[in-house]
Amino acid sequence: MNFLEKKIVEDGVIKEGNILKVDNFLNHQIDIDIIRQIAHELKRRFKGKQVDKVLTIEASGIAMATMLGDMYDVPVVFAKKGETANSTDDKYVSHAYSFTHRKMNNVFVSKPYLSKGERVLIVDDFLADGQASKALIDIVHQAGGEVVGIGIAIEKGQQQGGRILREEGYALESIAIIESMDYNSQTINFRQNNTTNQNGQYL
Repeated sequence: MNFLEKKIVEDGVIKEGNILKVDNFLNHQIDIDIIRQIAHELKRRFKGKQVDKVLTIEASGIAMATMLGDMYDVPVVFAKKGETANSTDDKYVSHAYSFTHRKMNNVFVSKPYLSKGERVLIVDDFLADGQASKALIDIVHQAGGEVVGIGIAIEKGQQQGGRILREEGYALESIAIIESMDYNSQTINFRQNNTTNQNGQYL
């Protein structure tokens, strides 16, 4: 097991309905050491990639995106959901269905913060069906940028998002890939040999 898989086994809680709760270290309370390790590991896996900006979606991906932005010494942009009173009309907009909240979200980034030709690393805490990643990819493409990679902390391997993104040719790296979970026994099985080449294909 790697460091994140061990942390999930130690502190994660499986809820009914195939839901993994990692609130106490990843997406409610933040364990800075784990976030730092995630960022270091993603930077290692994307070694050789030129990154101009790190892009995530509010709110759970912001901590790891910020740590990565510091390591790359580049700006971090987070896509917002919905509308705010001071949001500009001059923005790139996409849509992502939230299975957690069971609703479709408008996702947007103001145009000044993504530019044509920029090499963008997308990061997020979870990947399931890939809705959020797809929305961020769409926004990068609207801006005329290039997605150089997608870095994920926890991927639900039994769902289709990771497979689809890899088949589409994206360099996707997930530090922990869950193949199965059992609520009754509170056990988790992880994908073995979770290492990919530069094309996102498993070695």
